[in-house]
Amino acid sequence: MPPPADSTAFLIRARNRIGLLQLTTRVFKALGLRIDKATLEFEGDFFVKRFFVTDSHGRKIEDRENLERIEKALREAIDGGDGIVSAVDTTRGIVVRRAGLGAEYSGERKAKAERILGLMDGFLKNDPVSLQKDILEHVEYTVARSRFSFDDFEAYQALSHSVRDRLIERWHDTQVYFKRKDPKRLYFLSLEFLMGRSLSNSVINLGIRDQCADALSQLGFEFEVLAEQEGDAALGNGGLARLSACQMDSLATLDYPAWGYGLRYQYGLFRQVILDGFQHEQPDYWLNFGNPWEIERVHVSYAVKFYGNVEEEILNGEKCKVWIPGETVEAVAYDNPIPGYGTRNTVNLRLWAAKPSGQHDMESYNTGDYINAVVNRQRAETISSVLYPDDRSHQGKELRLKQQYFFVSASLQDIIRRFKEAHDNFDVFPEKVALQLNDTHPSLAIPEVMRVLVDEEHLGWNRAWDIVCKIFSFTTHTVLPEGLEKIPVDLLESLLPRHLQIIYDINFNFMEELKKKIGLDYDRLSRMSIVEEGAVKNIRMANLSIVCCHTVDGVSRVHSELLKSRVFKDFYELWPQKFQYKTNGVTQRRWIVVSNPGLSALISKWLGTEAWIRDVDLLTGLREYAADADLQQEWKMVRKVNKMRLAEYIEAMSGVKVSLDAMFDVQIKRIHEYKRQLLNILSIIHRYDCIKNMEKSDRRKVVPRVCIIGGKAAPGYEIAKKIIKLCHAVAEKINNDTDVGDLLKLVFIPDYNVSVAELVIPGADLSQHISTAGHEASGTGSMKFLMNGCLLLATADGSTIEIIEEIGSDNMFLFGAKVHEVQALREKGPALKTPLQFARVVKMVRDGYFGFEDHFKSLCDTVEGGSDFYLLGSDFASYLEAQAAADKAFVDQEKWTRMSILSTAGSGRFSSDRTMEEYAKKTWGIEPCKCPF
Repeated sequence: MPPPADSTAFLIRARNRIGLLQLTTRVFKALGLRIDKATLEFEGDFFVKRFFVTDSHGRKIEDRENLERIEKALREAIDGGDGIVSAVDTTRGIVVRRAGLGAEYSGERKAKAERILGLMDGFLKNDPVSLQKDILEHVEYTVARSRFSFDDFEAYQALSHSVRDRLIERWHDTQVYFKRKDPKRLYFLSLEFLMGRSLSNSVINLGIRDQCADALSQLGFEFEVLAEQEGDAALGNGGLARLSACQMDSLATLDYPAWGYGLRYQYGLFRQVILDGFQHEQPDYWLNFGNPWEIERVHVSYAVKFYGNVEEEILNGEKCKVWIPGETVEAVAYDNPIPGYGTRNTVNLRLWAAKPSGQHDMESYNTGDYINAVVNRQRAETISSVLYPDDRSHQGKELRLKQQYFFVSASLQDIIRRFKEAHDNFDVFPEKVALQLNDTHPSLAIPEVMRVLVDEEHLGWNRAWDIVCKIFSFTTHTVLPEGLEKIPVDLLESLLPRHLQIIYDINFNFMEELKKKIGLDYDRLSRMSIVEEGAVKNIRMANLSIVCCHTVDGVSRVHSELLKSRVFKDFYELWPQKFQYKTNGVTQRRWIVVSNPGLSALISKWLGTEAWIRDVDLLTGLREYAADADLQQEWKMVRKVNKMRLAEYIEAMSGVKVSLDAMFDVQIKRIHEYKRQLLNILSIIHRYDCIKNMEKSDRRKVVPRVCIIGGKAAPGYEIAKKIIKLCHAVAEKINNDTDVGDLLKLVFIPDYNVSVAELVIPGADLSQHISTAGHEASGTGSMKFLMNGCLLLATADGSTIEIIEEIGSDNMFLFGAKVHEVQALREKGPALKTPLQFARVVKMVRDGYFGFEDHFKSLCDTVEGGSDFYLLGSDFASYLEAQAAADKAFVDQEKWTRMSILSTAGSGRFSSDRTMEEYAKKTWGIEPCKCPF
């Protein structure tokens, strides 16, 4: 039958794959077109299909714009790269338009494309022999060593590159699929990502852990030994940064279309070195030996502007602002593929490094000023040099602000460039883009998007503001109002003059709207203003974020209540619908499967499946076996092996030999007064004092303890540094006292990081989370210990309240004032009675029992004389009771083991998978986009 005369023929030639014909048919139907006839022919791996199509009124399609629209949709459906789309006028038999590879896709080009497809028509194989071959090739050609002579570190590098090759395959597939499907994407903006090591996590998520181990074993290497060769990527400070890393793992695993953006710091968080018990900071040269997990994208580079002035120009009869920068720096992208578990999806973490602008180098070259060229380069690269520059000085504050804007500007240029490749109308920007601000560090993104839309894309202010308010969401990790970030106006005016103007305009509009709602309540207007008036004029970044963002999230239920009732009370009363919370979570893949393989295998054995690694709620199935004698015996054996590993590490690190029969009591986190490491140390002194004053016969009843403390103090935080020194002074006294022996040991673990945590957490019996109630926004350390079957000794603070709901207070050791009681206790001040035991141990420190009498005087002053802001004395008696309850439970090993099993069984709610699902549904409006295998 001849083709209909009054139709347009669309000829499609593409590589055959399942479902493609149905997909192209759906494209025509979605566009409201009628298919009058279709023919199909096969040419080897390709098919040629002709669709004879008319519009909804049965007419031939001749309009060029419509043809382009249809062909674009068809090309996207067949993925353009290996197909041709042509439109043919059936009445005249001529090609109206040829798209895709078009006429060029013939002859040499066609042969070349088919050759490339043929050469790369399969994925890298994961059997041990294929892995061995790849490892040896990387030894020879990447590491440039002889395959007959290479050491552990070189083997680690070769293995990492082999694993990275497999990540890149999945990464490419995922990104191509995202581009073709064009879903709404999440862009996660965070100045910190505490990734830790990548090798073990990557091979587990790729499902090739055992194959890698077998391949290495046959080459004479051990996987565990090679994994230890990797340094930590410490591009973050603490909980917030590690949370970001867990969230990226969950986003990939749950198939969400997401990108992470951050800074590639040349020096990560400082290395902590302890000399004579004092903390010293050394640079963390984490890039000294290269980073095989990143891919430098030298062609992905954006100019970031600073300083200068703002001028007015007339464009199309309208006044517009033009920012003339005084300095330009290039942002170069470094990509880090993040694989999901049990899926092909591999998302991207893009980190920016600062490089000098070529313009400055050319200016220096033209004037023959070589020295100036070098200085410009150093000044540019400083921006991404140091995590958390010391911002006590003006120069430090300026560098911190530069970092924030540099990271925001580069990320947004990248995001907008990607959007404009597929769309030409910014009205659909909120349908395709969700921007997540991880705390206020990236909040300069708000005026930056406004600047781009108004100054560069020439959208009207109201239209731009409407778009901005739909794309941003904000998570705050702050508990105290005084902890909120502020930027001095004079600094912002110097560094980012156009952004200050935009912030002033945003604030003016907000204030005018606010006056209409609340009247002339000047106190409240002043509190809610983005601009803080005073001796030093500041921009309140949290206020800016709340005014703009459609959602403001807390990180636990109690934190959310504090935000509503205290920190952002005025804003909550104005916009209650904006305020939500999603309790933080951690990834079970890192914190059980990677860090505790013995426990992971045991859980899978008793649940009869490994599905819990992805569906963590299945852990509740352990509850029915908690009293099973066989599981308890196996559980204790796994824990004993982990304690042996930790004991060996402690002896190698400190020289202190500890008993495996002792309770391993751990507190590892940043050193801070509100986290109350000092309370822990004072209770250890009390325990030591009690043992010393006991009869020898009574000492046999004492439950032996190994007290482990680890964490870094901020370089300028003197009280925190004195807490570290006190810990070492007390440890020196206790560990060398023969009267005490194995009944009590105190160990400080230096340079605490993710890799150390992966060793310590599985080996802990008891972990302490003892912040003054109302000061910990969430706390994720407790979740990691909980997953590993460690019992918690804790205050009712942050996420601990929700942990109590999951496992019951009977399976924890709780103490201390509640959130609502803290303020009343503080108001009592000097009248607040403290226990005699507390006064005694503080006096021992003050009187020089542990030496360094003058050094510790100011530390003692923080908890005596009505200055005990964090209520150590008030909570001391309750704390000792909780410690005694822990001792009593530990003696009954059957009870302790049952509590341990129930802790792991109740930890599923605290997976970052659950957190990300809640964000995706309630905040970002994104859906899974699973790349097919």
